[in-house]
Amino acid sequence: MIRIFLIGFMGCGKTTLGRAYAKEMGLSFVDLDWYIEERFHTSIQQLFSERGEEAFRKIEQRMLHEVAEFENVVIACGGGTPCFYDNMVYMNLQGTTVFLDTSTPTLLRRLKLAQSSRPLLAGKTEEELLQYILTTLEKRMPYYKQVKLKINADYLESRKQIATAVATLKNALEQ
Repeated sequence: MIRIFLIGFMGCGKTTLGRAYAKEMGLSFVDLDWYIEERFHTSIQQLFSERGEEAFRKIEQRMLHEVAEFENVVIACGGGTPCFYDNMVYMNLQGTTVFLDTSTPTLLRRLKLAQSSRPLLAGKTEEELLQYILTTLEKRMPYYKQVKLKINADYLESRKQIATAVATLKNALEQ
């Protein structure tokens, strides 16, 4: 039985690597945010604005516990998922946690490109975006460091880089 939890900052490539790795290994893939949106028939942003962060984080925890019962699965978690309640401890007990470590310049570049599709980032100047990344990473890093495995996710830009990252993850998980 395989259960892999991918964690890291938004834009680090959890969905990209998770989907590619799951396909290569014949596993199911679940993006936790997408799973929540399907279950609640609304967007994460809508849940946040209508119910507030605390209510959203409780929903997120409940859905994490639900998908953590799946077998032979790769789960891409939201960037903040490990930082609330007992989520990080729980994921470590349920499977293998993998932190997609991504440099700040890479995150800044990727998030600038995706800014319009991420409400938390919309309207921020480059300097404000950089400050958001630095501040949020500092808060989250103690949780991210509790993983069982860490891989560099700076290189997920091309098919070749993704294939290399899949092979790296495969090798790391086999040890």
